[in-house]
Amino acid sequence: MEILVGCDPEVFVKQNGVFKSAHGLVKGTKDYPFPVSKGAVQVDGMALEFNINPAKNEDDFCLNVQTVFDELCKMVPGYEVVATPVAHFDELYMKSQPQEALELGCDPDYNAYLGVANERPDGNRPMRTASGHVHIGWTNGQYIEDHQHREDAFMSAKMMDFYLGLPSLAYDKDVERRGMYGKAGCCRIKPYGVEYRTLSNAWLRSEKLMRQVYRNTVAGMERLMKGDLLWEKYPDIQNIINSSNVKEALKICKKEGIEVCYG
Repeated sequence: MEILVGCDPEVFVKQNGVFKSAHGLVKGTKDYPFPVSKGAVQVDGMALEFNINPAKNEDDFCLNVQTVFDELCKMVPGYEVVATPVAHFDELYMKSQPQEALELGCDPDYNAYLGVANERPDGNRPMRTASGHVHIGWTNGQYIEDHQHREDAFMSAKMMDFYLGLPSLAYDKDVERRGMYGKAGCCRIKPYGVEYRTLSNAWLRSEKLMRQVYRNTVAGMERLMKGDLLWEKYPDIQNIINSSNVKEALKICKKEGIEVCYG
């Protein structure tokens, strides 16, 4: 089975060291992303977002991410584009933003362990979070309400908790975002597979991390296809990720031979 790996990370912009709203800075919206080489870009509330063409191998994944990210940076001269999980804004500055800049995504995501929609995060705070969602494709055109496809997507998301969620605790020390968004097993079902939504954008900070994300995604999917359901062996996986328990996360990674990269 061929596995395709994509992503749609969000990033923030700064001027003179201060976070600024990205609203209106580039072309592209959720409904109509602006195409660029190897992907597309768009505004996402007060952040910028980009997506890449799905990749069949590690080198293409990194090239696609770096190419689109570099193109996005060129589109906002005078701004520093930063991959940080949380951005804090002045309250008055946020109140000056148009409503569309303050709105959070309306489509629900799901807890893969419970099979139910997660609660929407509180948008009435002078801060925003940025994610580094990973898209995994193994099929095409599936009905997202199909029972078997949903089960396959949920199992894939649970396996990604081990291969992406646990290792992320080694390089992503932020707990503020994790406290309100991107819990363990967070995902959306897609016609091509699943969107794993637990990670922040911290893996954009180095090529080593980008490569680890790709390798671990494929390794986790290959292990899942062999029928190794790790969450049955480690029933406390959700709490380990949600509580940022680095010690236990690294212990499991070492025991199960899961690659860990520190940055």
